[in-house]
Amino acid sequence: MILFGISNCDTVKKARAYLDQAQRPYHFHDFRKDGLSAEHIQAWLLTVPYVDLINKRSTTWKQLDENQRQAIEQQDLVLLCQHPTLIKRPVLQTTDRTLAGFKPADYDKLR
Repeated sequence: MILFGISNCDTVKKARAYLDQAQRPYHFHDFRKDGLSAEHIQAWLLTVPYVDLINKRSTTWKQLDENQRQAIEQQDLVLLCQHPTLIKRPVLQTTDRTLAGFKPADYDKLR
């Protein structure tokens, strides 16, 4: 499993604590330190609707101009990679599934 996010995000911290408590091995991929590629996002889109990946409540979203927002809504993956904080966190990728956001009940189903 790979857990994608930002190390200082409270929701990511909760997900990491949950996985640690459950003794589930995972690799943490920090968007800011490790980067993010369009290929990552395309892989997620195989099992997660695009609209579920975008965090429109983020500070970054609020700072975008209207043209940038429209580009993001039209799946401009390059722009999304430039602003990874627009992605709902965390993203948990397994061999057959991707989860956006943290809900313990959803993580429980991975067992």
